[in-house]
Amino acid sequence: QVLVVESGGDLVQAGGSLRLSCSASGFTFDDFAMGWFRQTPGKDREVISAISPNSATTYYTNLVKGRFTISRDNAKSTLYLQMNDLKSEDTAMYYCAANRVWDKLLGGVSNYWGQGTQVTVSS
Repeated sequence: QVLVVESGGDLVQAGGSLRLSCSASGFTFDDFAMGWFRQTPGKDREVISAISPNSATTYYTNLVKGRFTISRDNAKSTLYLQMNDLKSEDTAMYYCAANRVWDKLLGGVSNYWGQGTQVTVSS
């Protein structure tokens, strides 16, 4: 049984930091590119960051580049997102995603989705 569980979301003041985690099980984690997406009410889910299976390649949308850092620990089947200098526009539900194919992941296609973790940034 595949299980993807995000955690670490919270209410934080603008300028603060959070670290999101995504714990995965039920599939071969290090075979998959992993990514973080976020969604606000009324808008489509958007990719904000992704990382290749061996961590050699990363992607960041311009909206978070320089503030967020994605990483993974394949031994623990866990994906992370360090979020610094948070802004009110970062408020969203954050989701973990997985795809064997890099381009498909960046295109929003995931084999598995978690339930999300809420990040709220107060200004």
